[in-house]
Amino acid sequence: MYEETTGGQAEAGGKDSSEEDEDEQKEPPTEPTRFGWVQGVMIRCMLNIWGVILYLRLPWITAQAGIGMTWVIILLSSTITGITGLSTSAIATNGKVKGGGTYFLISRSLGPELGGSIGLIFAFANAVAVAMHTVGFAETVTDLMRENGAVMVDRTNDIRIIGIITVTCLLGISMAGMAWESKAQVLFFIVIMVSFASYIVGTIIPASPEKQSKGFFSYKANIFAANFVPDWRGPGGSFFGMFSIFFPSATGILAGANISGDLKNPAVAIPRGTLLAIFWTTVSYLIISATIGSCVVRDASGVLNDTLSPSSAVEDCVGTACQYGWDFTGCINNKTCVYGIHNYYQSMSLVSAFGPLITAGIFGATLSSALACLVSAPKVFQCLCKDQLYPFIGFFGKSYGKNNEPIRGYLLTYIIAACFILIAELNTIAPIISNFFLCSYALINFSCFHASITNSPGWRPSFRFYSKWLSLLGAICSVVIMFLLTWWAALIAFGVVFILLAYTLYKKPDVNWGSSVQASSYNMALSRCAGLNSVEDHVKNYRPQCLVLTGPPSSRPALVDLVSCFTKDLSLMLCGNVLTDDPSPSVLEKAMSDSHLNWLNKRKAGSFYRGVVAADLQSGVNVLLQGAGLGRVKPNVLIMGFKKDWRSDTPQAAHNYIGVIDAFDLQFGVCVLRMREGLEVSSPSQSHGESLHAYRSRLHINEPGNAAPQHSTQFQKKQGKKTIDVYWLSDDGGLTLLLPYLLTRRKRWAKCKVRVFVGGDAEKKDEQKQEVLELIKKFRLGFHSVEVLPEINQPPQQMNVHQFEKMVSRFRVDTNSKPDSDSGCASQHQEPWMITDQDFEKNKAKSLRQIRLNEVLLDYSREAALIITTMPVGRRGLCPSTLYLAWLDFLSRDLRPPVLLVRGNQENVLTFYCQ
Repeated sequence: MYEETTGGQAEAGGKDSSEEDEDEQKEPPTEPTRFGWVQGVMIRCMLNIWGVILYLRLPWITAQAGIGMTWVIILLSSTITGITGLSTSAIATNGKVKGGGTYFLISRSLGPELGGSIGLIFAFANAVAVAMHTVGFAETVTDLMRENGAVMVDRTNDIRIIGIITVTCLLGISMAGMAWESKAQVLFFIVIMVSFASYIVGTIIPASPEKQSKGFFSYKANIFAANFVPDWRGPGGSFFGMFSIFFPSATGILAGANISGDLKNPAVAIPRGTLLAIFWTTVSYLIISATIGSCVVRDASGVLNDTLSPSSAVEDCVGTACQYGWDFTGCINNKTCVYGIHNYYQSMSLVSAFGPLITAGIFGATLSSALACLVSAPKVFQCLCKDQLYPFIGFFGKSYGKNNEPIRGYLLTYIIAACFILIAELNTIAPIISNFFLCSYALINFSCFHASITNSPGWRPSFRFYSKWLSLLGAICSVVIMFLLTWWAALIAFGVVFILLAYTLYKKPDVNWGSSVQASSYNMALSRCAGLNSVEDHVKNYRPQCLVLTGPPSSRPALVDLVSCFTKDLSLMLCGNVLTDDPSPSVLEKAMSDSHLNWLNKRKAGSFYRGVVAADLQSGVNVLLQGAGLGRVKPNVLIMGFKKDWRSDTPQAAHNYIGVIDAFDLQFGVCVLRMREGLEVSSPSQSHGESLHAYRSRLHINEPGNAAPQHSTQFQKKQGKKTIDVYWLSDDGGLTLLLPYLLTRRKRWAKCKVRVFVGGDAEKKDEQKQEVLELIKKFRLGFHSVEVLPEINQPPQQMNVHQFEKMVSRFRVDTNSKPDSDSGCASQHQEPWMITDQDFEKNKAKSLRQIRLNEVLLDYSREAALIITTMPVGRRGLCPSTLYLAWLDFLSRDLRPPVLLVRGNQENVLTFYCQ
């Protein structure tokens, strides 16, 4: 699922190897450093989870919340991180994991939109976290220097100087390679473990009078009982206040996953190392909270003389220390105590057998966390740069050395960290960083839930100990905690995510990672299509769902653009292509070529594509008419271009063309578009189907890297204040009126005025106009211009009649010759496109009507943007195909505007009723 293309790298490697000598080729390549689950994930995560809060804030949180509530806070935090660890494990074991850590997991699961935004802010958060941990270290060093009277400039500048020196040293360790960085992490781990051991030993050693004066009495049941219940103090003294302070110390569980590219077996190392790190750090937090709460009282003065004298009454003594011979009543009442876990942040140093070891532990925790973030940020950013989702960052994706080290990324992270270290005051930035980490946790949990809920066959993680509902709970809890920590920082985090998400959605990067979003889209589409089957069609919900006979769509862009104007984001548009050839595998491959769909997607037509191979055009179109669509999402209108070359082409081709138009038996409406120029940008051998040879000769432009050109058409331009002239000459169900209404809903047609022309009587012209206006008003179409044309029923000019007769003369057959009468009838059955004198006379009235209608169109609609007119219909068996084609040809000839001939299937598509 997560494999990436490495063909280019393999090619480059092949070129390099061909240039080497034979001796050098025989030498095995140097293996890059790879880590197992202990050193690569568990230790790294534990070091990143442990931090300053463990040493300096956990005793104070225990004093505020009590041992019981502190355990609740610890376990709640660990539950959220544990659920995230389970989700991470599931995603990491669902295929081969490359470098990129958190970004790689989220992007390959949820897609580039969310993955890219999280990758960018997660890398930035890690870079700023380097500054945070470094400043924590620098503050501790500065305080130690001040205690010993050593000051360089002042406290703020001392922090800056020490911080810059420290982060520079850490950069040197990182750039030396992952092996040196890993050794430094092991050293820090040993230092922290020694400090823990010193602390545990210190709790057992009997307390000296000096330590007792500061509140340490070793293990006492009464102290445990007194410290078990909460004692909230100060403005932040509440459960959620303490939770917001402690929770950042539970983060850092993704430190191992972030270097996934440097692990021997990420699918094994990430689950095992991450979950064990969460377990052992949780145990350490629980132990320290319980032990410090059992040994140290909440308040102490630190004065050796504050012992309980024999003359003092025990009843007047305040505090748990009274039972052990100490009286801290004065400082407790005056709230001036400087020791005790409520007041002294260095309580763990007080308890420790050797205090400086706790300081060393603080150094180890801060420096290890800073080093982990300094390594994580460039690794994640490098993967993001290589995917090229955002502009101007590809420069930082370059790799160096056998480990593919992101040297440029290290330098960028160093610069960002140095800038924030110079500020030396990160109280405003810290909540944002915590929220960015929580945002990542929420999306990881949601990724696992989303991949599970879509039931995609590709979701097969080898790690089985996860639950999709637990993952959803973890995602919700992460979002809630974001707002509990700092609501404004949570809004900033979501704002950044949405801005980056909107950019990615707008740019639509050309990547396909098989994300769960794609699986979900398929599920939703399938479910909605199946749901439509149980709902009967209603006239109020009628939509013109168009099967457009474009051939290769790039050959008739004008037809694509016009139909897209009234179907895009509204109804179905399906471009059909019929190849007239033998159905060999190569021909089928050409018909199904993705280049056609790519062309449509690039044109943003909102259309599907379907290609078929058939013996002739008519049979191929019949396949499309009967088989296209899914359930109720299927075409109901056939749209095609007009066959201009019907007189020069074979009569059989003209007959097949008319057979295509006659789609009313399948309950299709039919539209035919005729344009003076621009309908076709190439000349195929047939109007809608073509030979394989011609197809191959033209399809070469669709090969990768040389895509079919995007020709501009007049339907892509704004039409201005022109008119759309509608000649509504018969009732076809309302399709002739619905199409112009849909066109005017588009911006490029919105300023056009729709004029409706109808036939009528000169005596009742005004009445008939008012009737049509009332009818249009009931249909709520918004057309206000209606013209009644009595002259449409007048006879045409004799000159035009002669031209029409000349047009069909080639297809006339003389049936008055008696010797050949029998052979003439037989020939007519074999050649149904031939026009007999009898056929011509029977259809003479309709022929004259089309001739006259052309004259009217020339008089009224020379400057229109588009003419939409009712298509004439000839009776089957009584009107030869060539005569019918002559009607369509003469009706729409010599017109500058495009002409759309429309005929509905008599199904009502308009209604003025509410139900």
